Amino acid sequence: MVCDERLASFINSFNTDYDEVVTSIRREAEENRVPIIRREAGEFIKMLILMNRPKKILEIGSAVGFSAIFMSRFLDDDAHITTIENYQPRIEEAKKNIVRAGASDKITLLEGDALEILPGMTENYDMVFMDAAKGQYGNFFTEAIRLLAPKGVLLCDNVLQDGDVLESRFAVTRRNRTIHSRMREYLYELTHNEHLETAILNIGDGMSLSIRK
Repeated sequence: MVCDERLASFINSFNTDYDEVVTSIRREAEENRVPIIRREAGEFIKMLILMNRPKKILEIGSAVGFSAIFMSRFLDDDAHITTIENYQPRIEEAKKNIVRAGASDKITLLEGDALEILPGMTENYDMVFMDAAKGQYGNFFTEAIRLLAPKGVLLCDNVLQDGDVLESRFAVTRRNRTIHSRMREYLYELTHNEHLETAILNIGDGMSLSIRK
């Protein structure tokens, strides 16, 4: 990890998932090695939501629904999350978890490839949370910006790739070099986009926070 494990553990000792359902979904995801947001990343997302009070959130990458369910706990009554997932086994788990969490009225799950779904979407979103295939972030970027409302927040998780993004491409395993190159290119594009103000943050496995001007 980019963050010292002991420091992260100390910080996380103060954090909880807020209810038994969310905690159980996290535990099951960790046991099944399904990647979900780390606790410290969740705390940051919680504070963003409580400060900005977004009415409409778009999530790219549902996995088993954990982060959408987690975020839904802090939304106002009239707010809603739309989340997209492509991998069928995780779609089925996400559906079950959303019902189990009593969040069906707060979360809409769209099934399919985000690259095919996003171009057909027309609503503007106060917050876009990107937590999907890391090598695809650059491909999602144009559509994410198009759908982002003025002063909206674009938040991307895992942008430091356990520190690999800091290394020379020859220092990472061959199978990770394409993702390594694409993430570096994405971070450059993100931080040099004229429509955004962006910060790269050492939270969890790295998060980028952008605000549309």
